[in-house]
Amino acid sequence: MADASFLRWPFFEETHRVLARELAEWTEREVAGYTEDEPRDLESLDGTCRELVRRLGAGGWLRYAVPAPWGGASERLDVRSLCLIREILARTSGLADFAFALQGLGSGPISLFGSEEQRQRWLPGVAAGDVIPAFALSETEAGSDVGAMTTTAHRDGAGYVIEGEKTWISNAGLADVYVVFCRMPELGEKGFGAFVVEATNPGLIVTARLDLLAPHPLGTIRFERCRVPASALLGEPGRGLRVALGTLDVFRSTVGAAALGFARRALDEAVSHARKRKVFGKPLADLQLTQARIADMAVGVDASALLVYRAAWTRDAGAPRVTREAAMAKLFATETAQRVIDDAVQLLGGRGVVAGAPVERLYREVRALRIYEGTSEVQKLVIASQILKETTDA
Repeated sequence: MADASFLRWPFFEETHRVLARELAEWTEREVAGYTEDEPRDLESLDGTCRELVRRLGAGGWLRYAVPAPWGGASERLDVRSLCLIREILARTSGLADFAFALQGLGSGPISLFGSEEQRQRWLPGVAAGDVIPAFALSETEAGSDVGAMTTTAHRDGAGYVIEGEKTWISNAGLADVYVVFCRMPELGEKGFGAFVVEATNPGLIVTARLDLLAPHPLGTIRFERCRVPASALLGEPGRGLRVALGTLDVFRSTVGAAALGFARRALDEAVSHARKRKVFGKPLADLQLTQARIADMAVGVDASALLVYRAAWTRDAGAPRVTREAAMAKLFATETAQRVIDDAVQLLGGRGVVAGAPVERLYREVRALRIYEGTSEVQKLVIASQILKETTDA
């Protein structure tokens, strides 16, 4: 990896520094080749993602996506490790970052809220790269406003029947298991549930795959009389939103880490180009406007890193308040990465908009990060509500 001086910050322990060094070496050896050809057809895309998950599992990196008792690397999810892994993978391959992120997010509700039986059934396979999970929360009219979801789970005898539709679901059509969030009408207006649904369930139908600016497995799934046993329920009946939001509190700062990885790569590409490119008889890097732009990019990168790893450390340290820190990290890092990458494109000029060029791919990869797991606008609402609540309580 390039500049690793941030690893000396007090947020990290020696185990994190070793992790970062070893993963950077592994990524260069095992993942770099996947940035050369961008898969566009579904068969190639799914095949590449499966291979990346397999490699991440074989390399031992997916052990950080689940807790130790079920094949993980540490007793509980270590958010600093998750953030470091996403940052380092994102610097090389957005698709590799995606593959790792969904192993963690997709199985996160099981890791955090699952029963012993559910954890033993699914988590070892996730850690090995043999099981691909998905997190099915969003709907056409219920994205950031998760409480507006209309998918339902009705009690029916010894189990539940799920009806409805989910969209914008990462790993749709690729996953082996889905964590599905539903209303539970029998429990009242605020009754929600989270259910573990196997992809082979005949009531689960993948109805569409969605094509994105930067290719990722994404799609729409429908539930038609999808019957699941009572043992599929995650956590307590009616507390499904607690499962969803609790999982996002852990993984939201890792979205900022991925954005940070994209931004670092963009800064590296911009600096390398500015040193080599000659304009008006001297290197582009000698121009003061270039230096000012690079300075702004570097400040943004370091400020993002501080917020991301503060949020991760806060969670790992068991602080009572983590939602505000995670929201700040995601908001600032994703918005800043968009500006840093745009600056890199500007500095590279025509080379920056050639299809397949590193900064052109970064330009497409980063855009979705300002939307998923809560838009930037929603992060602002979360931050403000936390601050207003604290001042009221005081």
